[in-house]
Amino acid sequence: MSTHYETLQQADTYREAFAVEPPEAPGERHLWPRKPGFFIVHAATATALAQAPGAAPETPTDASAATTRMLVPAQWGLVPHWVKSASDAKLRAPKLVNAKSDLASTGTAFRDAWLNGQRCIVPMAAFYEDDLRSGKAVPTRVARVDGKPMGVAGLWARWQGADGEVIISYCLLTVNANNHALLHRYGQPGSEKSMPAILNEGAYDAWLTARPDKAKEFMRQYAAQSLLANPVEKKADKVPQGWLG
Repeated sequence: MSTHYETLQQADTYREAFAVEPPEAPGERHLWPRKPGFFIVHAATATALAQAPGAAPETPTDASAATTRMLVPAQWGLVPHWVKSASDAKLRAPKLVNAKSDLASTGTAFRDAWLNGQRCIVPMAAFYEDDLRSGKAVPTRVARVDGKPMGVAGLWARWQGADGEVIISYCLLTVNANNHALLHRYGQPGSEKSMPAILNEGAYDAWLTARPDKAKEFMRQYAAQSLLANPVEKKADKVPQGWLG
């Protein structure tokens, strides 16, 4: 389970790979739970997010709204709409950065987002997993072999407190990787292996608009031969002190 990924730092990458306008500032390169990141949705959904609490994607009134993608700033770590307070949200979010795709439609924290079609794409350059085969955790950077960015399937949520505070948040969807030629090596020995659900570039719009009963068809392993894993030892790539605080 990845709790660390690398964001996109070049503006042109957003335009070329995801057909969205880049953010005014790229944000932190290394993202950890509860840190501000970005996700991609269609324009109609972005509008709904900005206007109403708990809004589900609206049916667009024109063709362009159905296909135009927008980048939304948000917190990594889902805050379900039913969370009672901001302090409760702060405690829950670090534990809700990933959702197992086979449980997303039934798990309490993710069910409403899945059934309401609150799907998004999370752009990233790489994600990190711990290699524990030596007995010591070695952070390992996993990226595409061709160097292109990845669009990972995710879910979003909009929470609003009694005082009007709004938190837009998201999580990554993961798939089982027990039999994946590369990713089965990482994570705790004896535990279930998982990997982010990396989407094929041509499936981005279909993923965002699919019916809930069809959405799980997009939850597939990404080919091992298309991924490259390299150990890293830079201080910036390691877990920062107090990231759960």
